[in-house]
Amino acid sequence: MEQRTVLVVLFDDVQSLDVTGPVEVFTGAARCLDGADGGYVVRTASLDGAPVRTSSGLTLVPDGALPAAPDAPAPDTLLVPGGMGTRSPDPELTGWLRVHGPRARRLVSVCTGAVRLAEAGLLEGRRATTHWAYCAKLAKDHPGVDVDPDPIYVRDGHVATSAGVTAGIDLALALVEEDLGRAVALTVARHLVVFLRRPGNQAQFSAQLSAQTARREPLRDVQQWITEHPAGDLSVDALAARARLSPRHFARAFQAETGLTPGKYVERVRVEHARRLLEDTSDGVEEVSRACGYGTPEAMRRAFVKALGAAPAEYRRRFRPGTAPTGTTTTSPTHPHP
Repeated sequence: MEQRTVLVVLFDDVQSLDVTGPVEVFTGAARCLDGADGGYVVRTASLDGAPVRTSSGLTLVPDGALPAAPDAPAPDTLLVPGGMGTRSPDPELTGWLRVHGPRARRLVSVCTGAVRLAEAGLLEGRRATTHWAYCAKLAKDHPGVDVDPDPIYVRDGHVATSAGVTAGIDLALALVEEDLGRAVALTVARHLVVFLRRPGNQAQFSAQLSAQTARREPLRDVQQWITEHPAGDLSVDALAARARLSPRHFARAFQAETGLTPGKYVERVRVEHARRLLEDTSDGVEEVSRACGYGTPEAMRRAFVKALGAAPAEYRRRFRPGTAPTGTTTTSPTHPHP
């Protein structure tokens, strides 16, 4: 097999990490193969080949200009990053993407790069995601796109879109694993000191980020306590006592300041903690359920199905192959793994 070409589109006010994160993943994979067939040749290009200034003030010097001829050799992977530069339409770049985008074997966007793809009509009728702060606008401006604001990346056929900034690394690692296998992707992930790999249907927010931080110290302390003690007594009465408030006053104040009820916040923290244990340890489902404060494995299974669309054993099987306990009922995930 010949080398796989990765063409990264550059423009002014691009987010530097949207570019460098995936580039480091693909070039790292190429180094692993040491020039063997099937590796990657990564190239960056701007419309005219001129240097671009990123949103953080760094200057990126592209390898050259985007190919002008409609019949120019198509890249294996065409990657469009995001950044502040996507806030205003660029008719010239939109036209280039409209012509050349469909010819790539795989079309990829990072963060608000999805906006560029949508402007070129390349996401019409497809499921996609972008940075959480721009999902609503993308859906409003392009009603033909099925925007999913939750996952960190989405695959729909040959088109892959990711959430903000570092999610581009997760998507790039997933693509390397798809192309070259888990061993190469794991080697790259270890070199970059990142996890291999956050599942695509993992929420863009952790439980702590998806809720607002409470303004009052007693409530902030309760939030921290919940995170550090998922197996503890996290009933409203117990948490209210810790905050030195009546249960009724505590429940109202907590929701007013965090945007979530205490029960919903506890549920998200426990699911997140359980998910990490299933990904990072070999503990059985029953052990994990106890460690996360679920009364029974069945209670954890119901919480997982509700939050992630997959039972714990199925979740582990898909994201840590070969480690799922046997004899556990599973359900198909809502968002299939790419």
